Amino acid sequence: MACPHLHPPAHQTFLDFISAHDNSPAKIQAKYSEHRTGRNAQQHDAFLSPSFAGVTLEYYLKLTEASPSPYAPDGIPLDPRNSLVLWARPPEHIIQLASHIGAKLKETAPHLWVMPPHRMHLTTLEISHSKTPAYITEMVQPLRPHVSRLTNHTLTHRSRLVKPYISYDLSGVALSFLPAAGEPHLSPRPSPAGTQQTVEVQVVQGDAYTYHHLRHDLTTILEDAGITIEPRYQVPSAHITLARYLVQHDHATPAARKRWVAAIEEVNAWLEETVWDVAGGEFIGEWVLGQERGLDLRCGTVWYGGGRTIMTGEGF
Repeated sequence: MACPHLHPPAHQTFLDFISAHDNSPAKIQAKYSEHRTGRNAQQHDAFLSPSFAGVTLEYYLKLTEASPSPYAPDGIPLDPRNSLVLWARPPEHIIQLASHIGAKLKETAPHLWVMPPHRMHLTTLEISHSKTPAYITEMVQPLRPHVSRLTNHTLTHRSRLVKPYISYDLSGVALSFLPAAGEPHLSPRPSPAGTQQTVEVQVVQGDAYTYHHLRHDLTTILEDAGITIEPRYQVPSAHITLARYLVQHDHATPAARKRWVAAIEEVNAWLEETVWDVAGGEFIGEWVLGQERGLDLRCGTVWYGGGRTIMTGEGF
């Protein structure tokens, strides 16, 4: 699954995926759906297997959560993994949905670490990961002339994500989405105040411009700038990390694991019945990338929503 270097270049990999699915929003959505449902089926079996060996505990998260400072007494960071990423920050209605689901899951797994709302993010593009601060600093320098173009891309190129769903494995839990393909528009309308009121802006929108097209565009901008993209892996997924495991207690017995799997399946059934494509419901499951804020170019120890922002783009 891991693929630290993509050959051919990353933008071509995205383009090949789009072409392989006939540039069809419905086919692209189906592939994303197949990936997440297939993975959940595998994890269902893994959690209920007699040979279950435990969940994967987040070592650095346990260190940082137990410490009042991200640094050891000698000044060395507790988490040495530095990255450079482009995040999409969820709008308020998606944060409300994700927070509600996180609270529901903690009813079954009370020791679960749930991502704080202010740290929630979707990693639209991982440019580099697990490097030293000096390495990331060196990568940022040639990127600076292109930062505004990258972070503001969603102001004029708007892809939609729909059908939220809990994806999980032995490492944690995520709220995943599918690229839209004709679903009803449900999101709050953007404010009429702002740049677009006085400046004519050509906006690319509609479901033909999928999340995969957005990622292709961003990689093209980076590679045209001479930036080598070094992601951990390449999969058809759009997800917000929702929770991680800090202890084994919540999943220590077959009965506990059965309750855990059932809780996730119950939430997914609730999402499909009461959130997907539902107008006027308690929660909204549609997200147009760029709502409220543009992309967030982030560097440092970003693994659990940390690090620092280089620039955030304009929202709509």
